[in-house]
Amino acid sequence: VYMTCIPERPSKIKRRITMIEKRIPMYTSLDQAIRDIFGSDRTVDKKRSVPGGDINRASALTLDDGTVIFMKSNSPGFLDIFEAEVEGLEAIRKTGAIGVPVVLGLGREAGFSFLLLEFISGGKKIPDYWEVFAEELAAMHRKGRGEVYGFDRDNWIGAGKQINSTRHSWIIFFRDCRLEPQLALADRFLSPEDRKRADYLLAHLDSYLCEPEAPALIHGDLWAGNMITGNDGKGWLIDPAVYYGHPEADLAMTELFGGFSGRFYAAYRKASHLEPGYEDRRDIYNLYHLLNHLNLFGGGYLGSVLAVLRRYG
Repeated sequence: VYMTCIPERPSKIKRRITMIEKRIPMYTSLDQAIRDIFGSDRTVDKKRSVPGGDINRASALTLDDGTVIFMKSNSPGFLDIFEAEVEGLEAIRKTGAIGVPVVLGLGREAGFSFLLLEFISGGKKIPDYWEVFAEELAAMHRKGRGEVYGFDRDNWIGAGKQINSTRHSWIIFFRDCRLEPQLALADRFLSPEDRKRADYLLAHLDSYLCEPEAPALIHGDLWAGNMITGNDGKGWLIDPAVYYGHPEADLAMTELFGGFSGRFYAAYRKASHLEPGYEDRRDIYNLYHLLNHLNLFGGGYLGSVLAVLRRYG
């Protein structure tokens, strides 16, 4: 989540967009990053915590010239997670379909690692906010085409490791790299009977899921907390867990934790063809996220996991 605040020097951020299209800088200190991005005389004048730090510390940095930027920070070992987030944001940005924050740089110094991003003002929503967001998300799914399912590196779904080893079949990928690893972690929660149901679902997954026309770039963790109103008043994406998969998996997750506006779903259906039976497949896609929550946060999610296993297994 990015706190509402309008940067006083937006032109510097705009100039930085052109610079980072060629490379994402890696720095050995925060001071070095600030000097390189904003000028050798710039320093951090103020730092304040802002909402959005479920895993990482989230801060607004105000520079001595009034520029405001957003920083995520964590222990030094989290640099790999920040690198994966950068790759995800850049993959989405390169589709040219939907807004994401500009990545300014990342790095590590003694005691912590950090990721610097454009500070989003969170302005007034445009009148057709949900319709445009649906159309742009559908465009991202169309334009972000890959050759295989998966991604060129593993990344994270929240604090959980997400395996992106590539497969030529979506169904095989979803079985091997999504459900099986999470079920293995969740084995301590499952009874022998529930484990049999899980094994049945894995063995018969092709009876429930369908192959898409081609691998599509998806956000991978698309719930309401991972979208924000951008500086243009449109819906932007943040905190991705990207990979090439089936767009239905993104759509399904939007319905898992409260859902989006009905206007979004009506517009998405107009902008993107959904094969019949999506509603029957939705809970299988969301089983992955429920298992991940079970493994990260404990038994409070067990009932939801078992409800899906008992429906399909």
